[in-house]
Amino acid sequence: MSQLFSPLKIKDVTFKNRIGVSPMCQYSSENGIANDWHRIHLGSRAVGGAGLIIAEATAVLPEGRITPACAGIWNDEQLEALIPITRFLEKHGAVAGIQIGHAGRKGSAARPWDGGQHLKNAEGGYDIMGPGEDPFDHEGTRLWKTPKRMTSNDIEKVQGAFVDAAKRALLAGYKLLEIHAAHGYLLHSFFTPLVNKRDDEYGGSIENRARMLRETTEKVREVWPENLPLAVRLSASNWDEAGLNVEDNIQMAKWLKELGVDIVDCSAGGASPASRSSIGSRTSDQIGLAADIKASANIRTMAVGTITEPEQAENIITSGQADIVLLARGMLRDPYWPFHAARALDIDTKTIMPVQNSFFVG
Repeated sequence: MSQLFSPLKIKDVTFKNRIGVSPMCQYSSENGIANDWHRIHLGSRAVGGAGLIIAEATAVLPEGRITPACAGIWNDEQLEALIPITRFLEKHGAVAGIQIGHAGRKGSAARPWDGGQHLKNAEGGYDIMGPGEDPFDHEGTRLWKTPKRMTSNDIEKVQGAFVDAAKRALLAGYKLLEIHAAHGYLLHSFFTPLVNKRDDEYGGSIENRARMLRETTEKVREVWPENLPLAVRLSASNWDEAGLNVEDNIQMAKWLKELGVDIVDCSAGGASPASRSSIGSRTSDQIGLAADIKASANIRTMAVGTITEPEQAENIITSGQADIVLLARGMLRDPYWPFHAARALDIDTKTIMPVQNSFFVG
């Protein structure tokens, strides 16, 4: 029996298999509102057989978007556009998840295919903020804007926005909520010493640097139903000796578990120009980081990073390195990756896809 295609129950939610679609920014929203692109992009992966589909990083505030074309969930118009998507995903057997976040000092950028550089406010950009005033890149380079050092009022506002986003996510029909605390975005930038140089209660010791994420998670858990899973994405390593390592993230995972987090999504990198999210062979090392956190923090994990082959995914689950495998580029290349994986592992594909497809090709 394939473990990759075995069900997984977390709280009151059952995933039909252990294959998930990783949140992937599509840079295709207008005023943060989902449209036909998102319905087809996400819906096709549900038809393809994924057990979990996590919608892209969705901003809790307008200035929290990575780009002006990123998704948002700070108003009810955005909420209403998401409801048909979650209904379709659920109808076709996938658990609908959403990742909520704030870009911090990496916000106000052009779309990647437009260069990815910071936009001036007159070009459609906006003011950004972070734990301090250091820009992501140096002046004259790609992400050059100077962020505002967040005050206690700013912190309270952002945390309130995460809470409001969680409430809207529930109304939109999502069954799994993920807080984005990775890749150098706002919550991660508070945690990592590569960025956070504050000398108040939000800076200095690991306990203080963890405070922003811990407080935000605690407030979100208060409004997110206890019977539904809550996830957090961490950058399990900064790929920099001066930054966070897996031991720091094991401690964070323990704290998060105490706050009611059910599963940790283990990515890496992104805090600085020298520690991008994906750096060559390091991407595959993220699977080992997920295994370390799962074993040492005694918490479920999701693994991501160059997972391409069915046998590889099967081994990750059967060896206990993670509870769910997440695919991003693999799902872009092949929305029917779960169906093809089932064939490769000699699984009855009629259980993978909707009857409209499986009747003819199952």
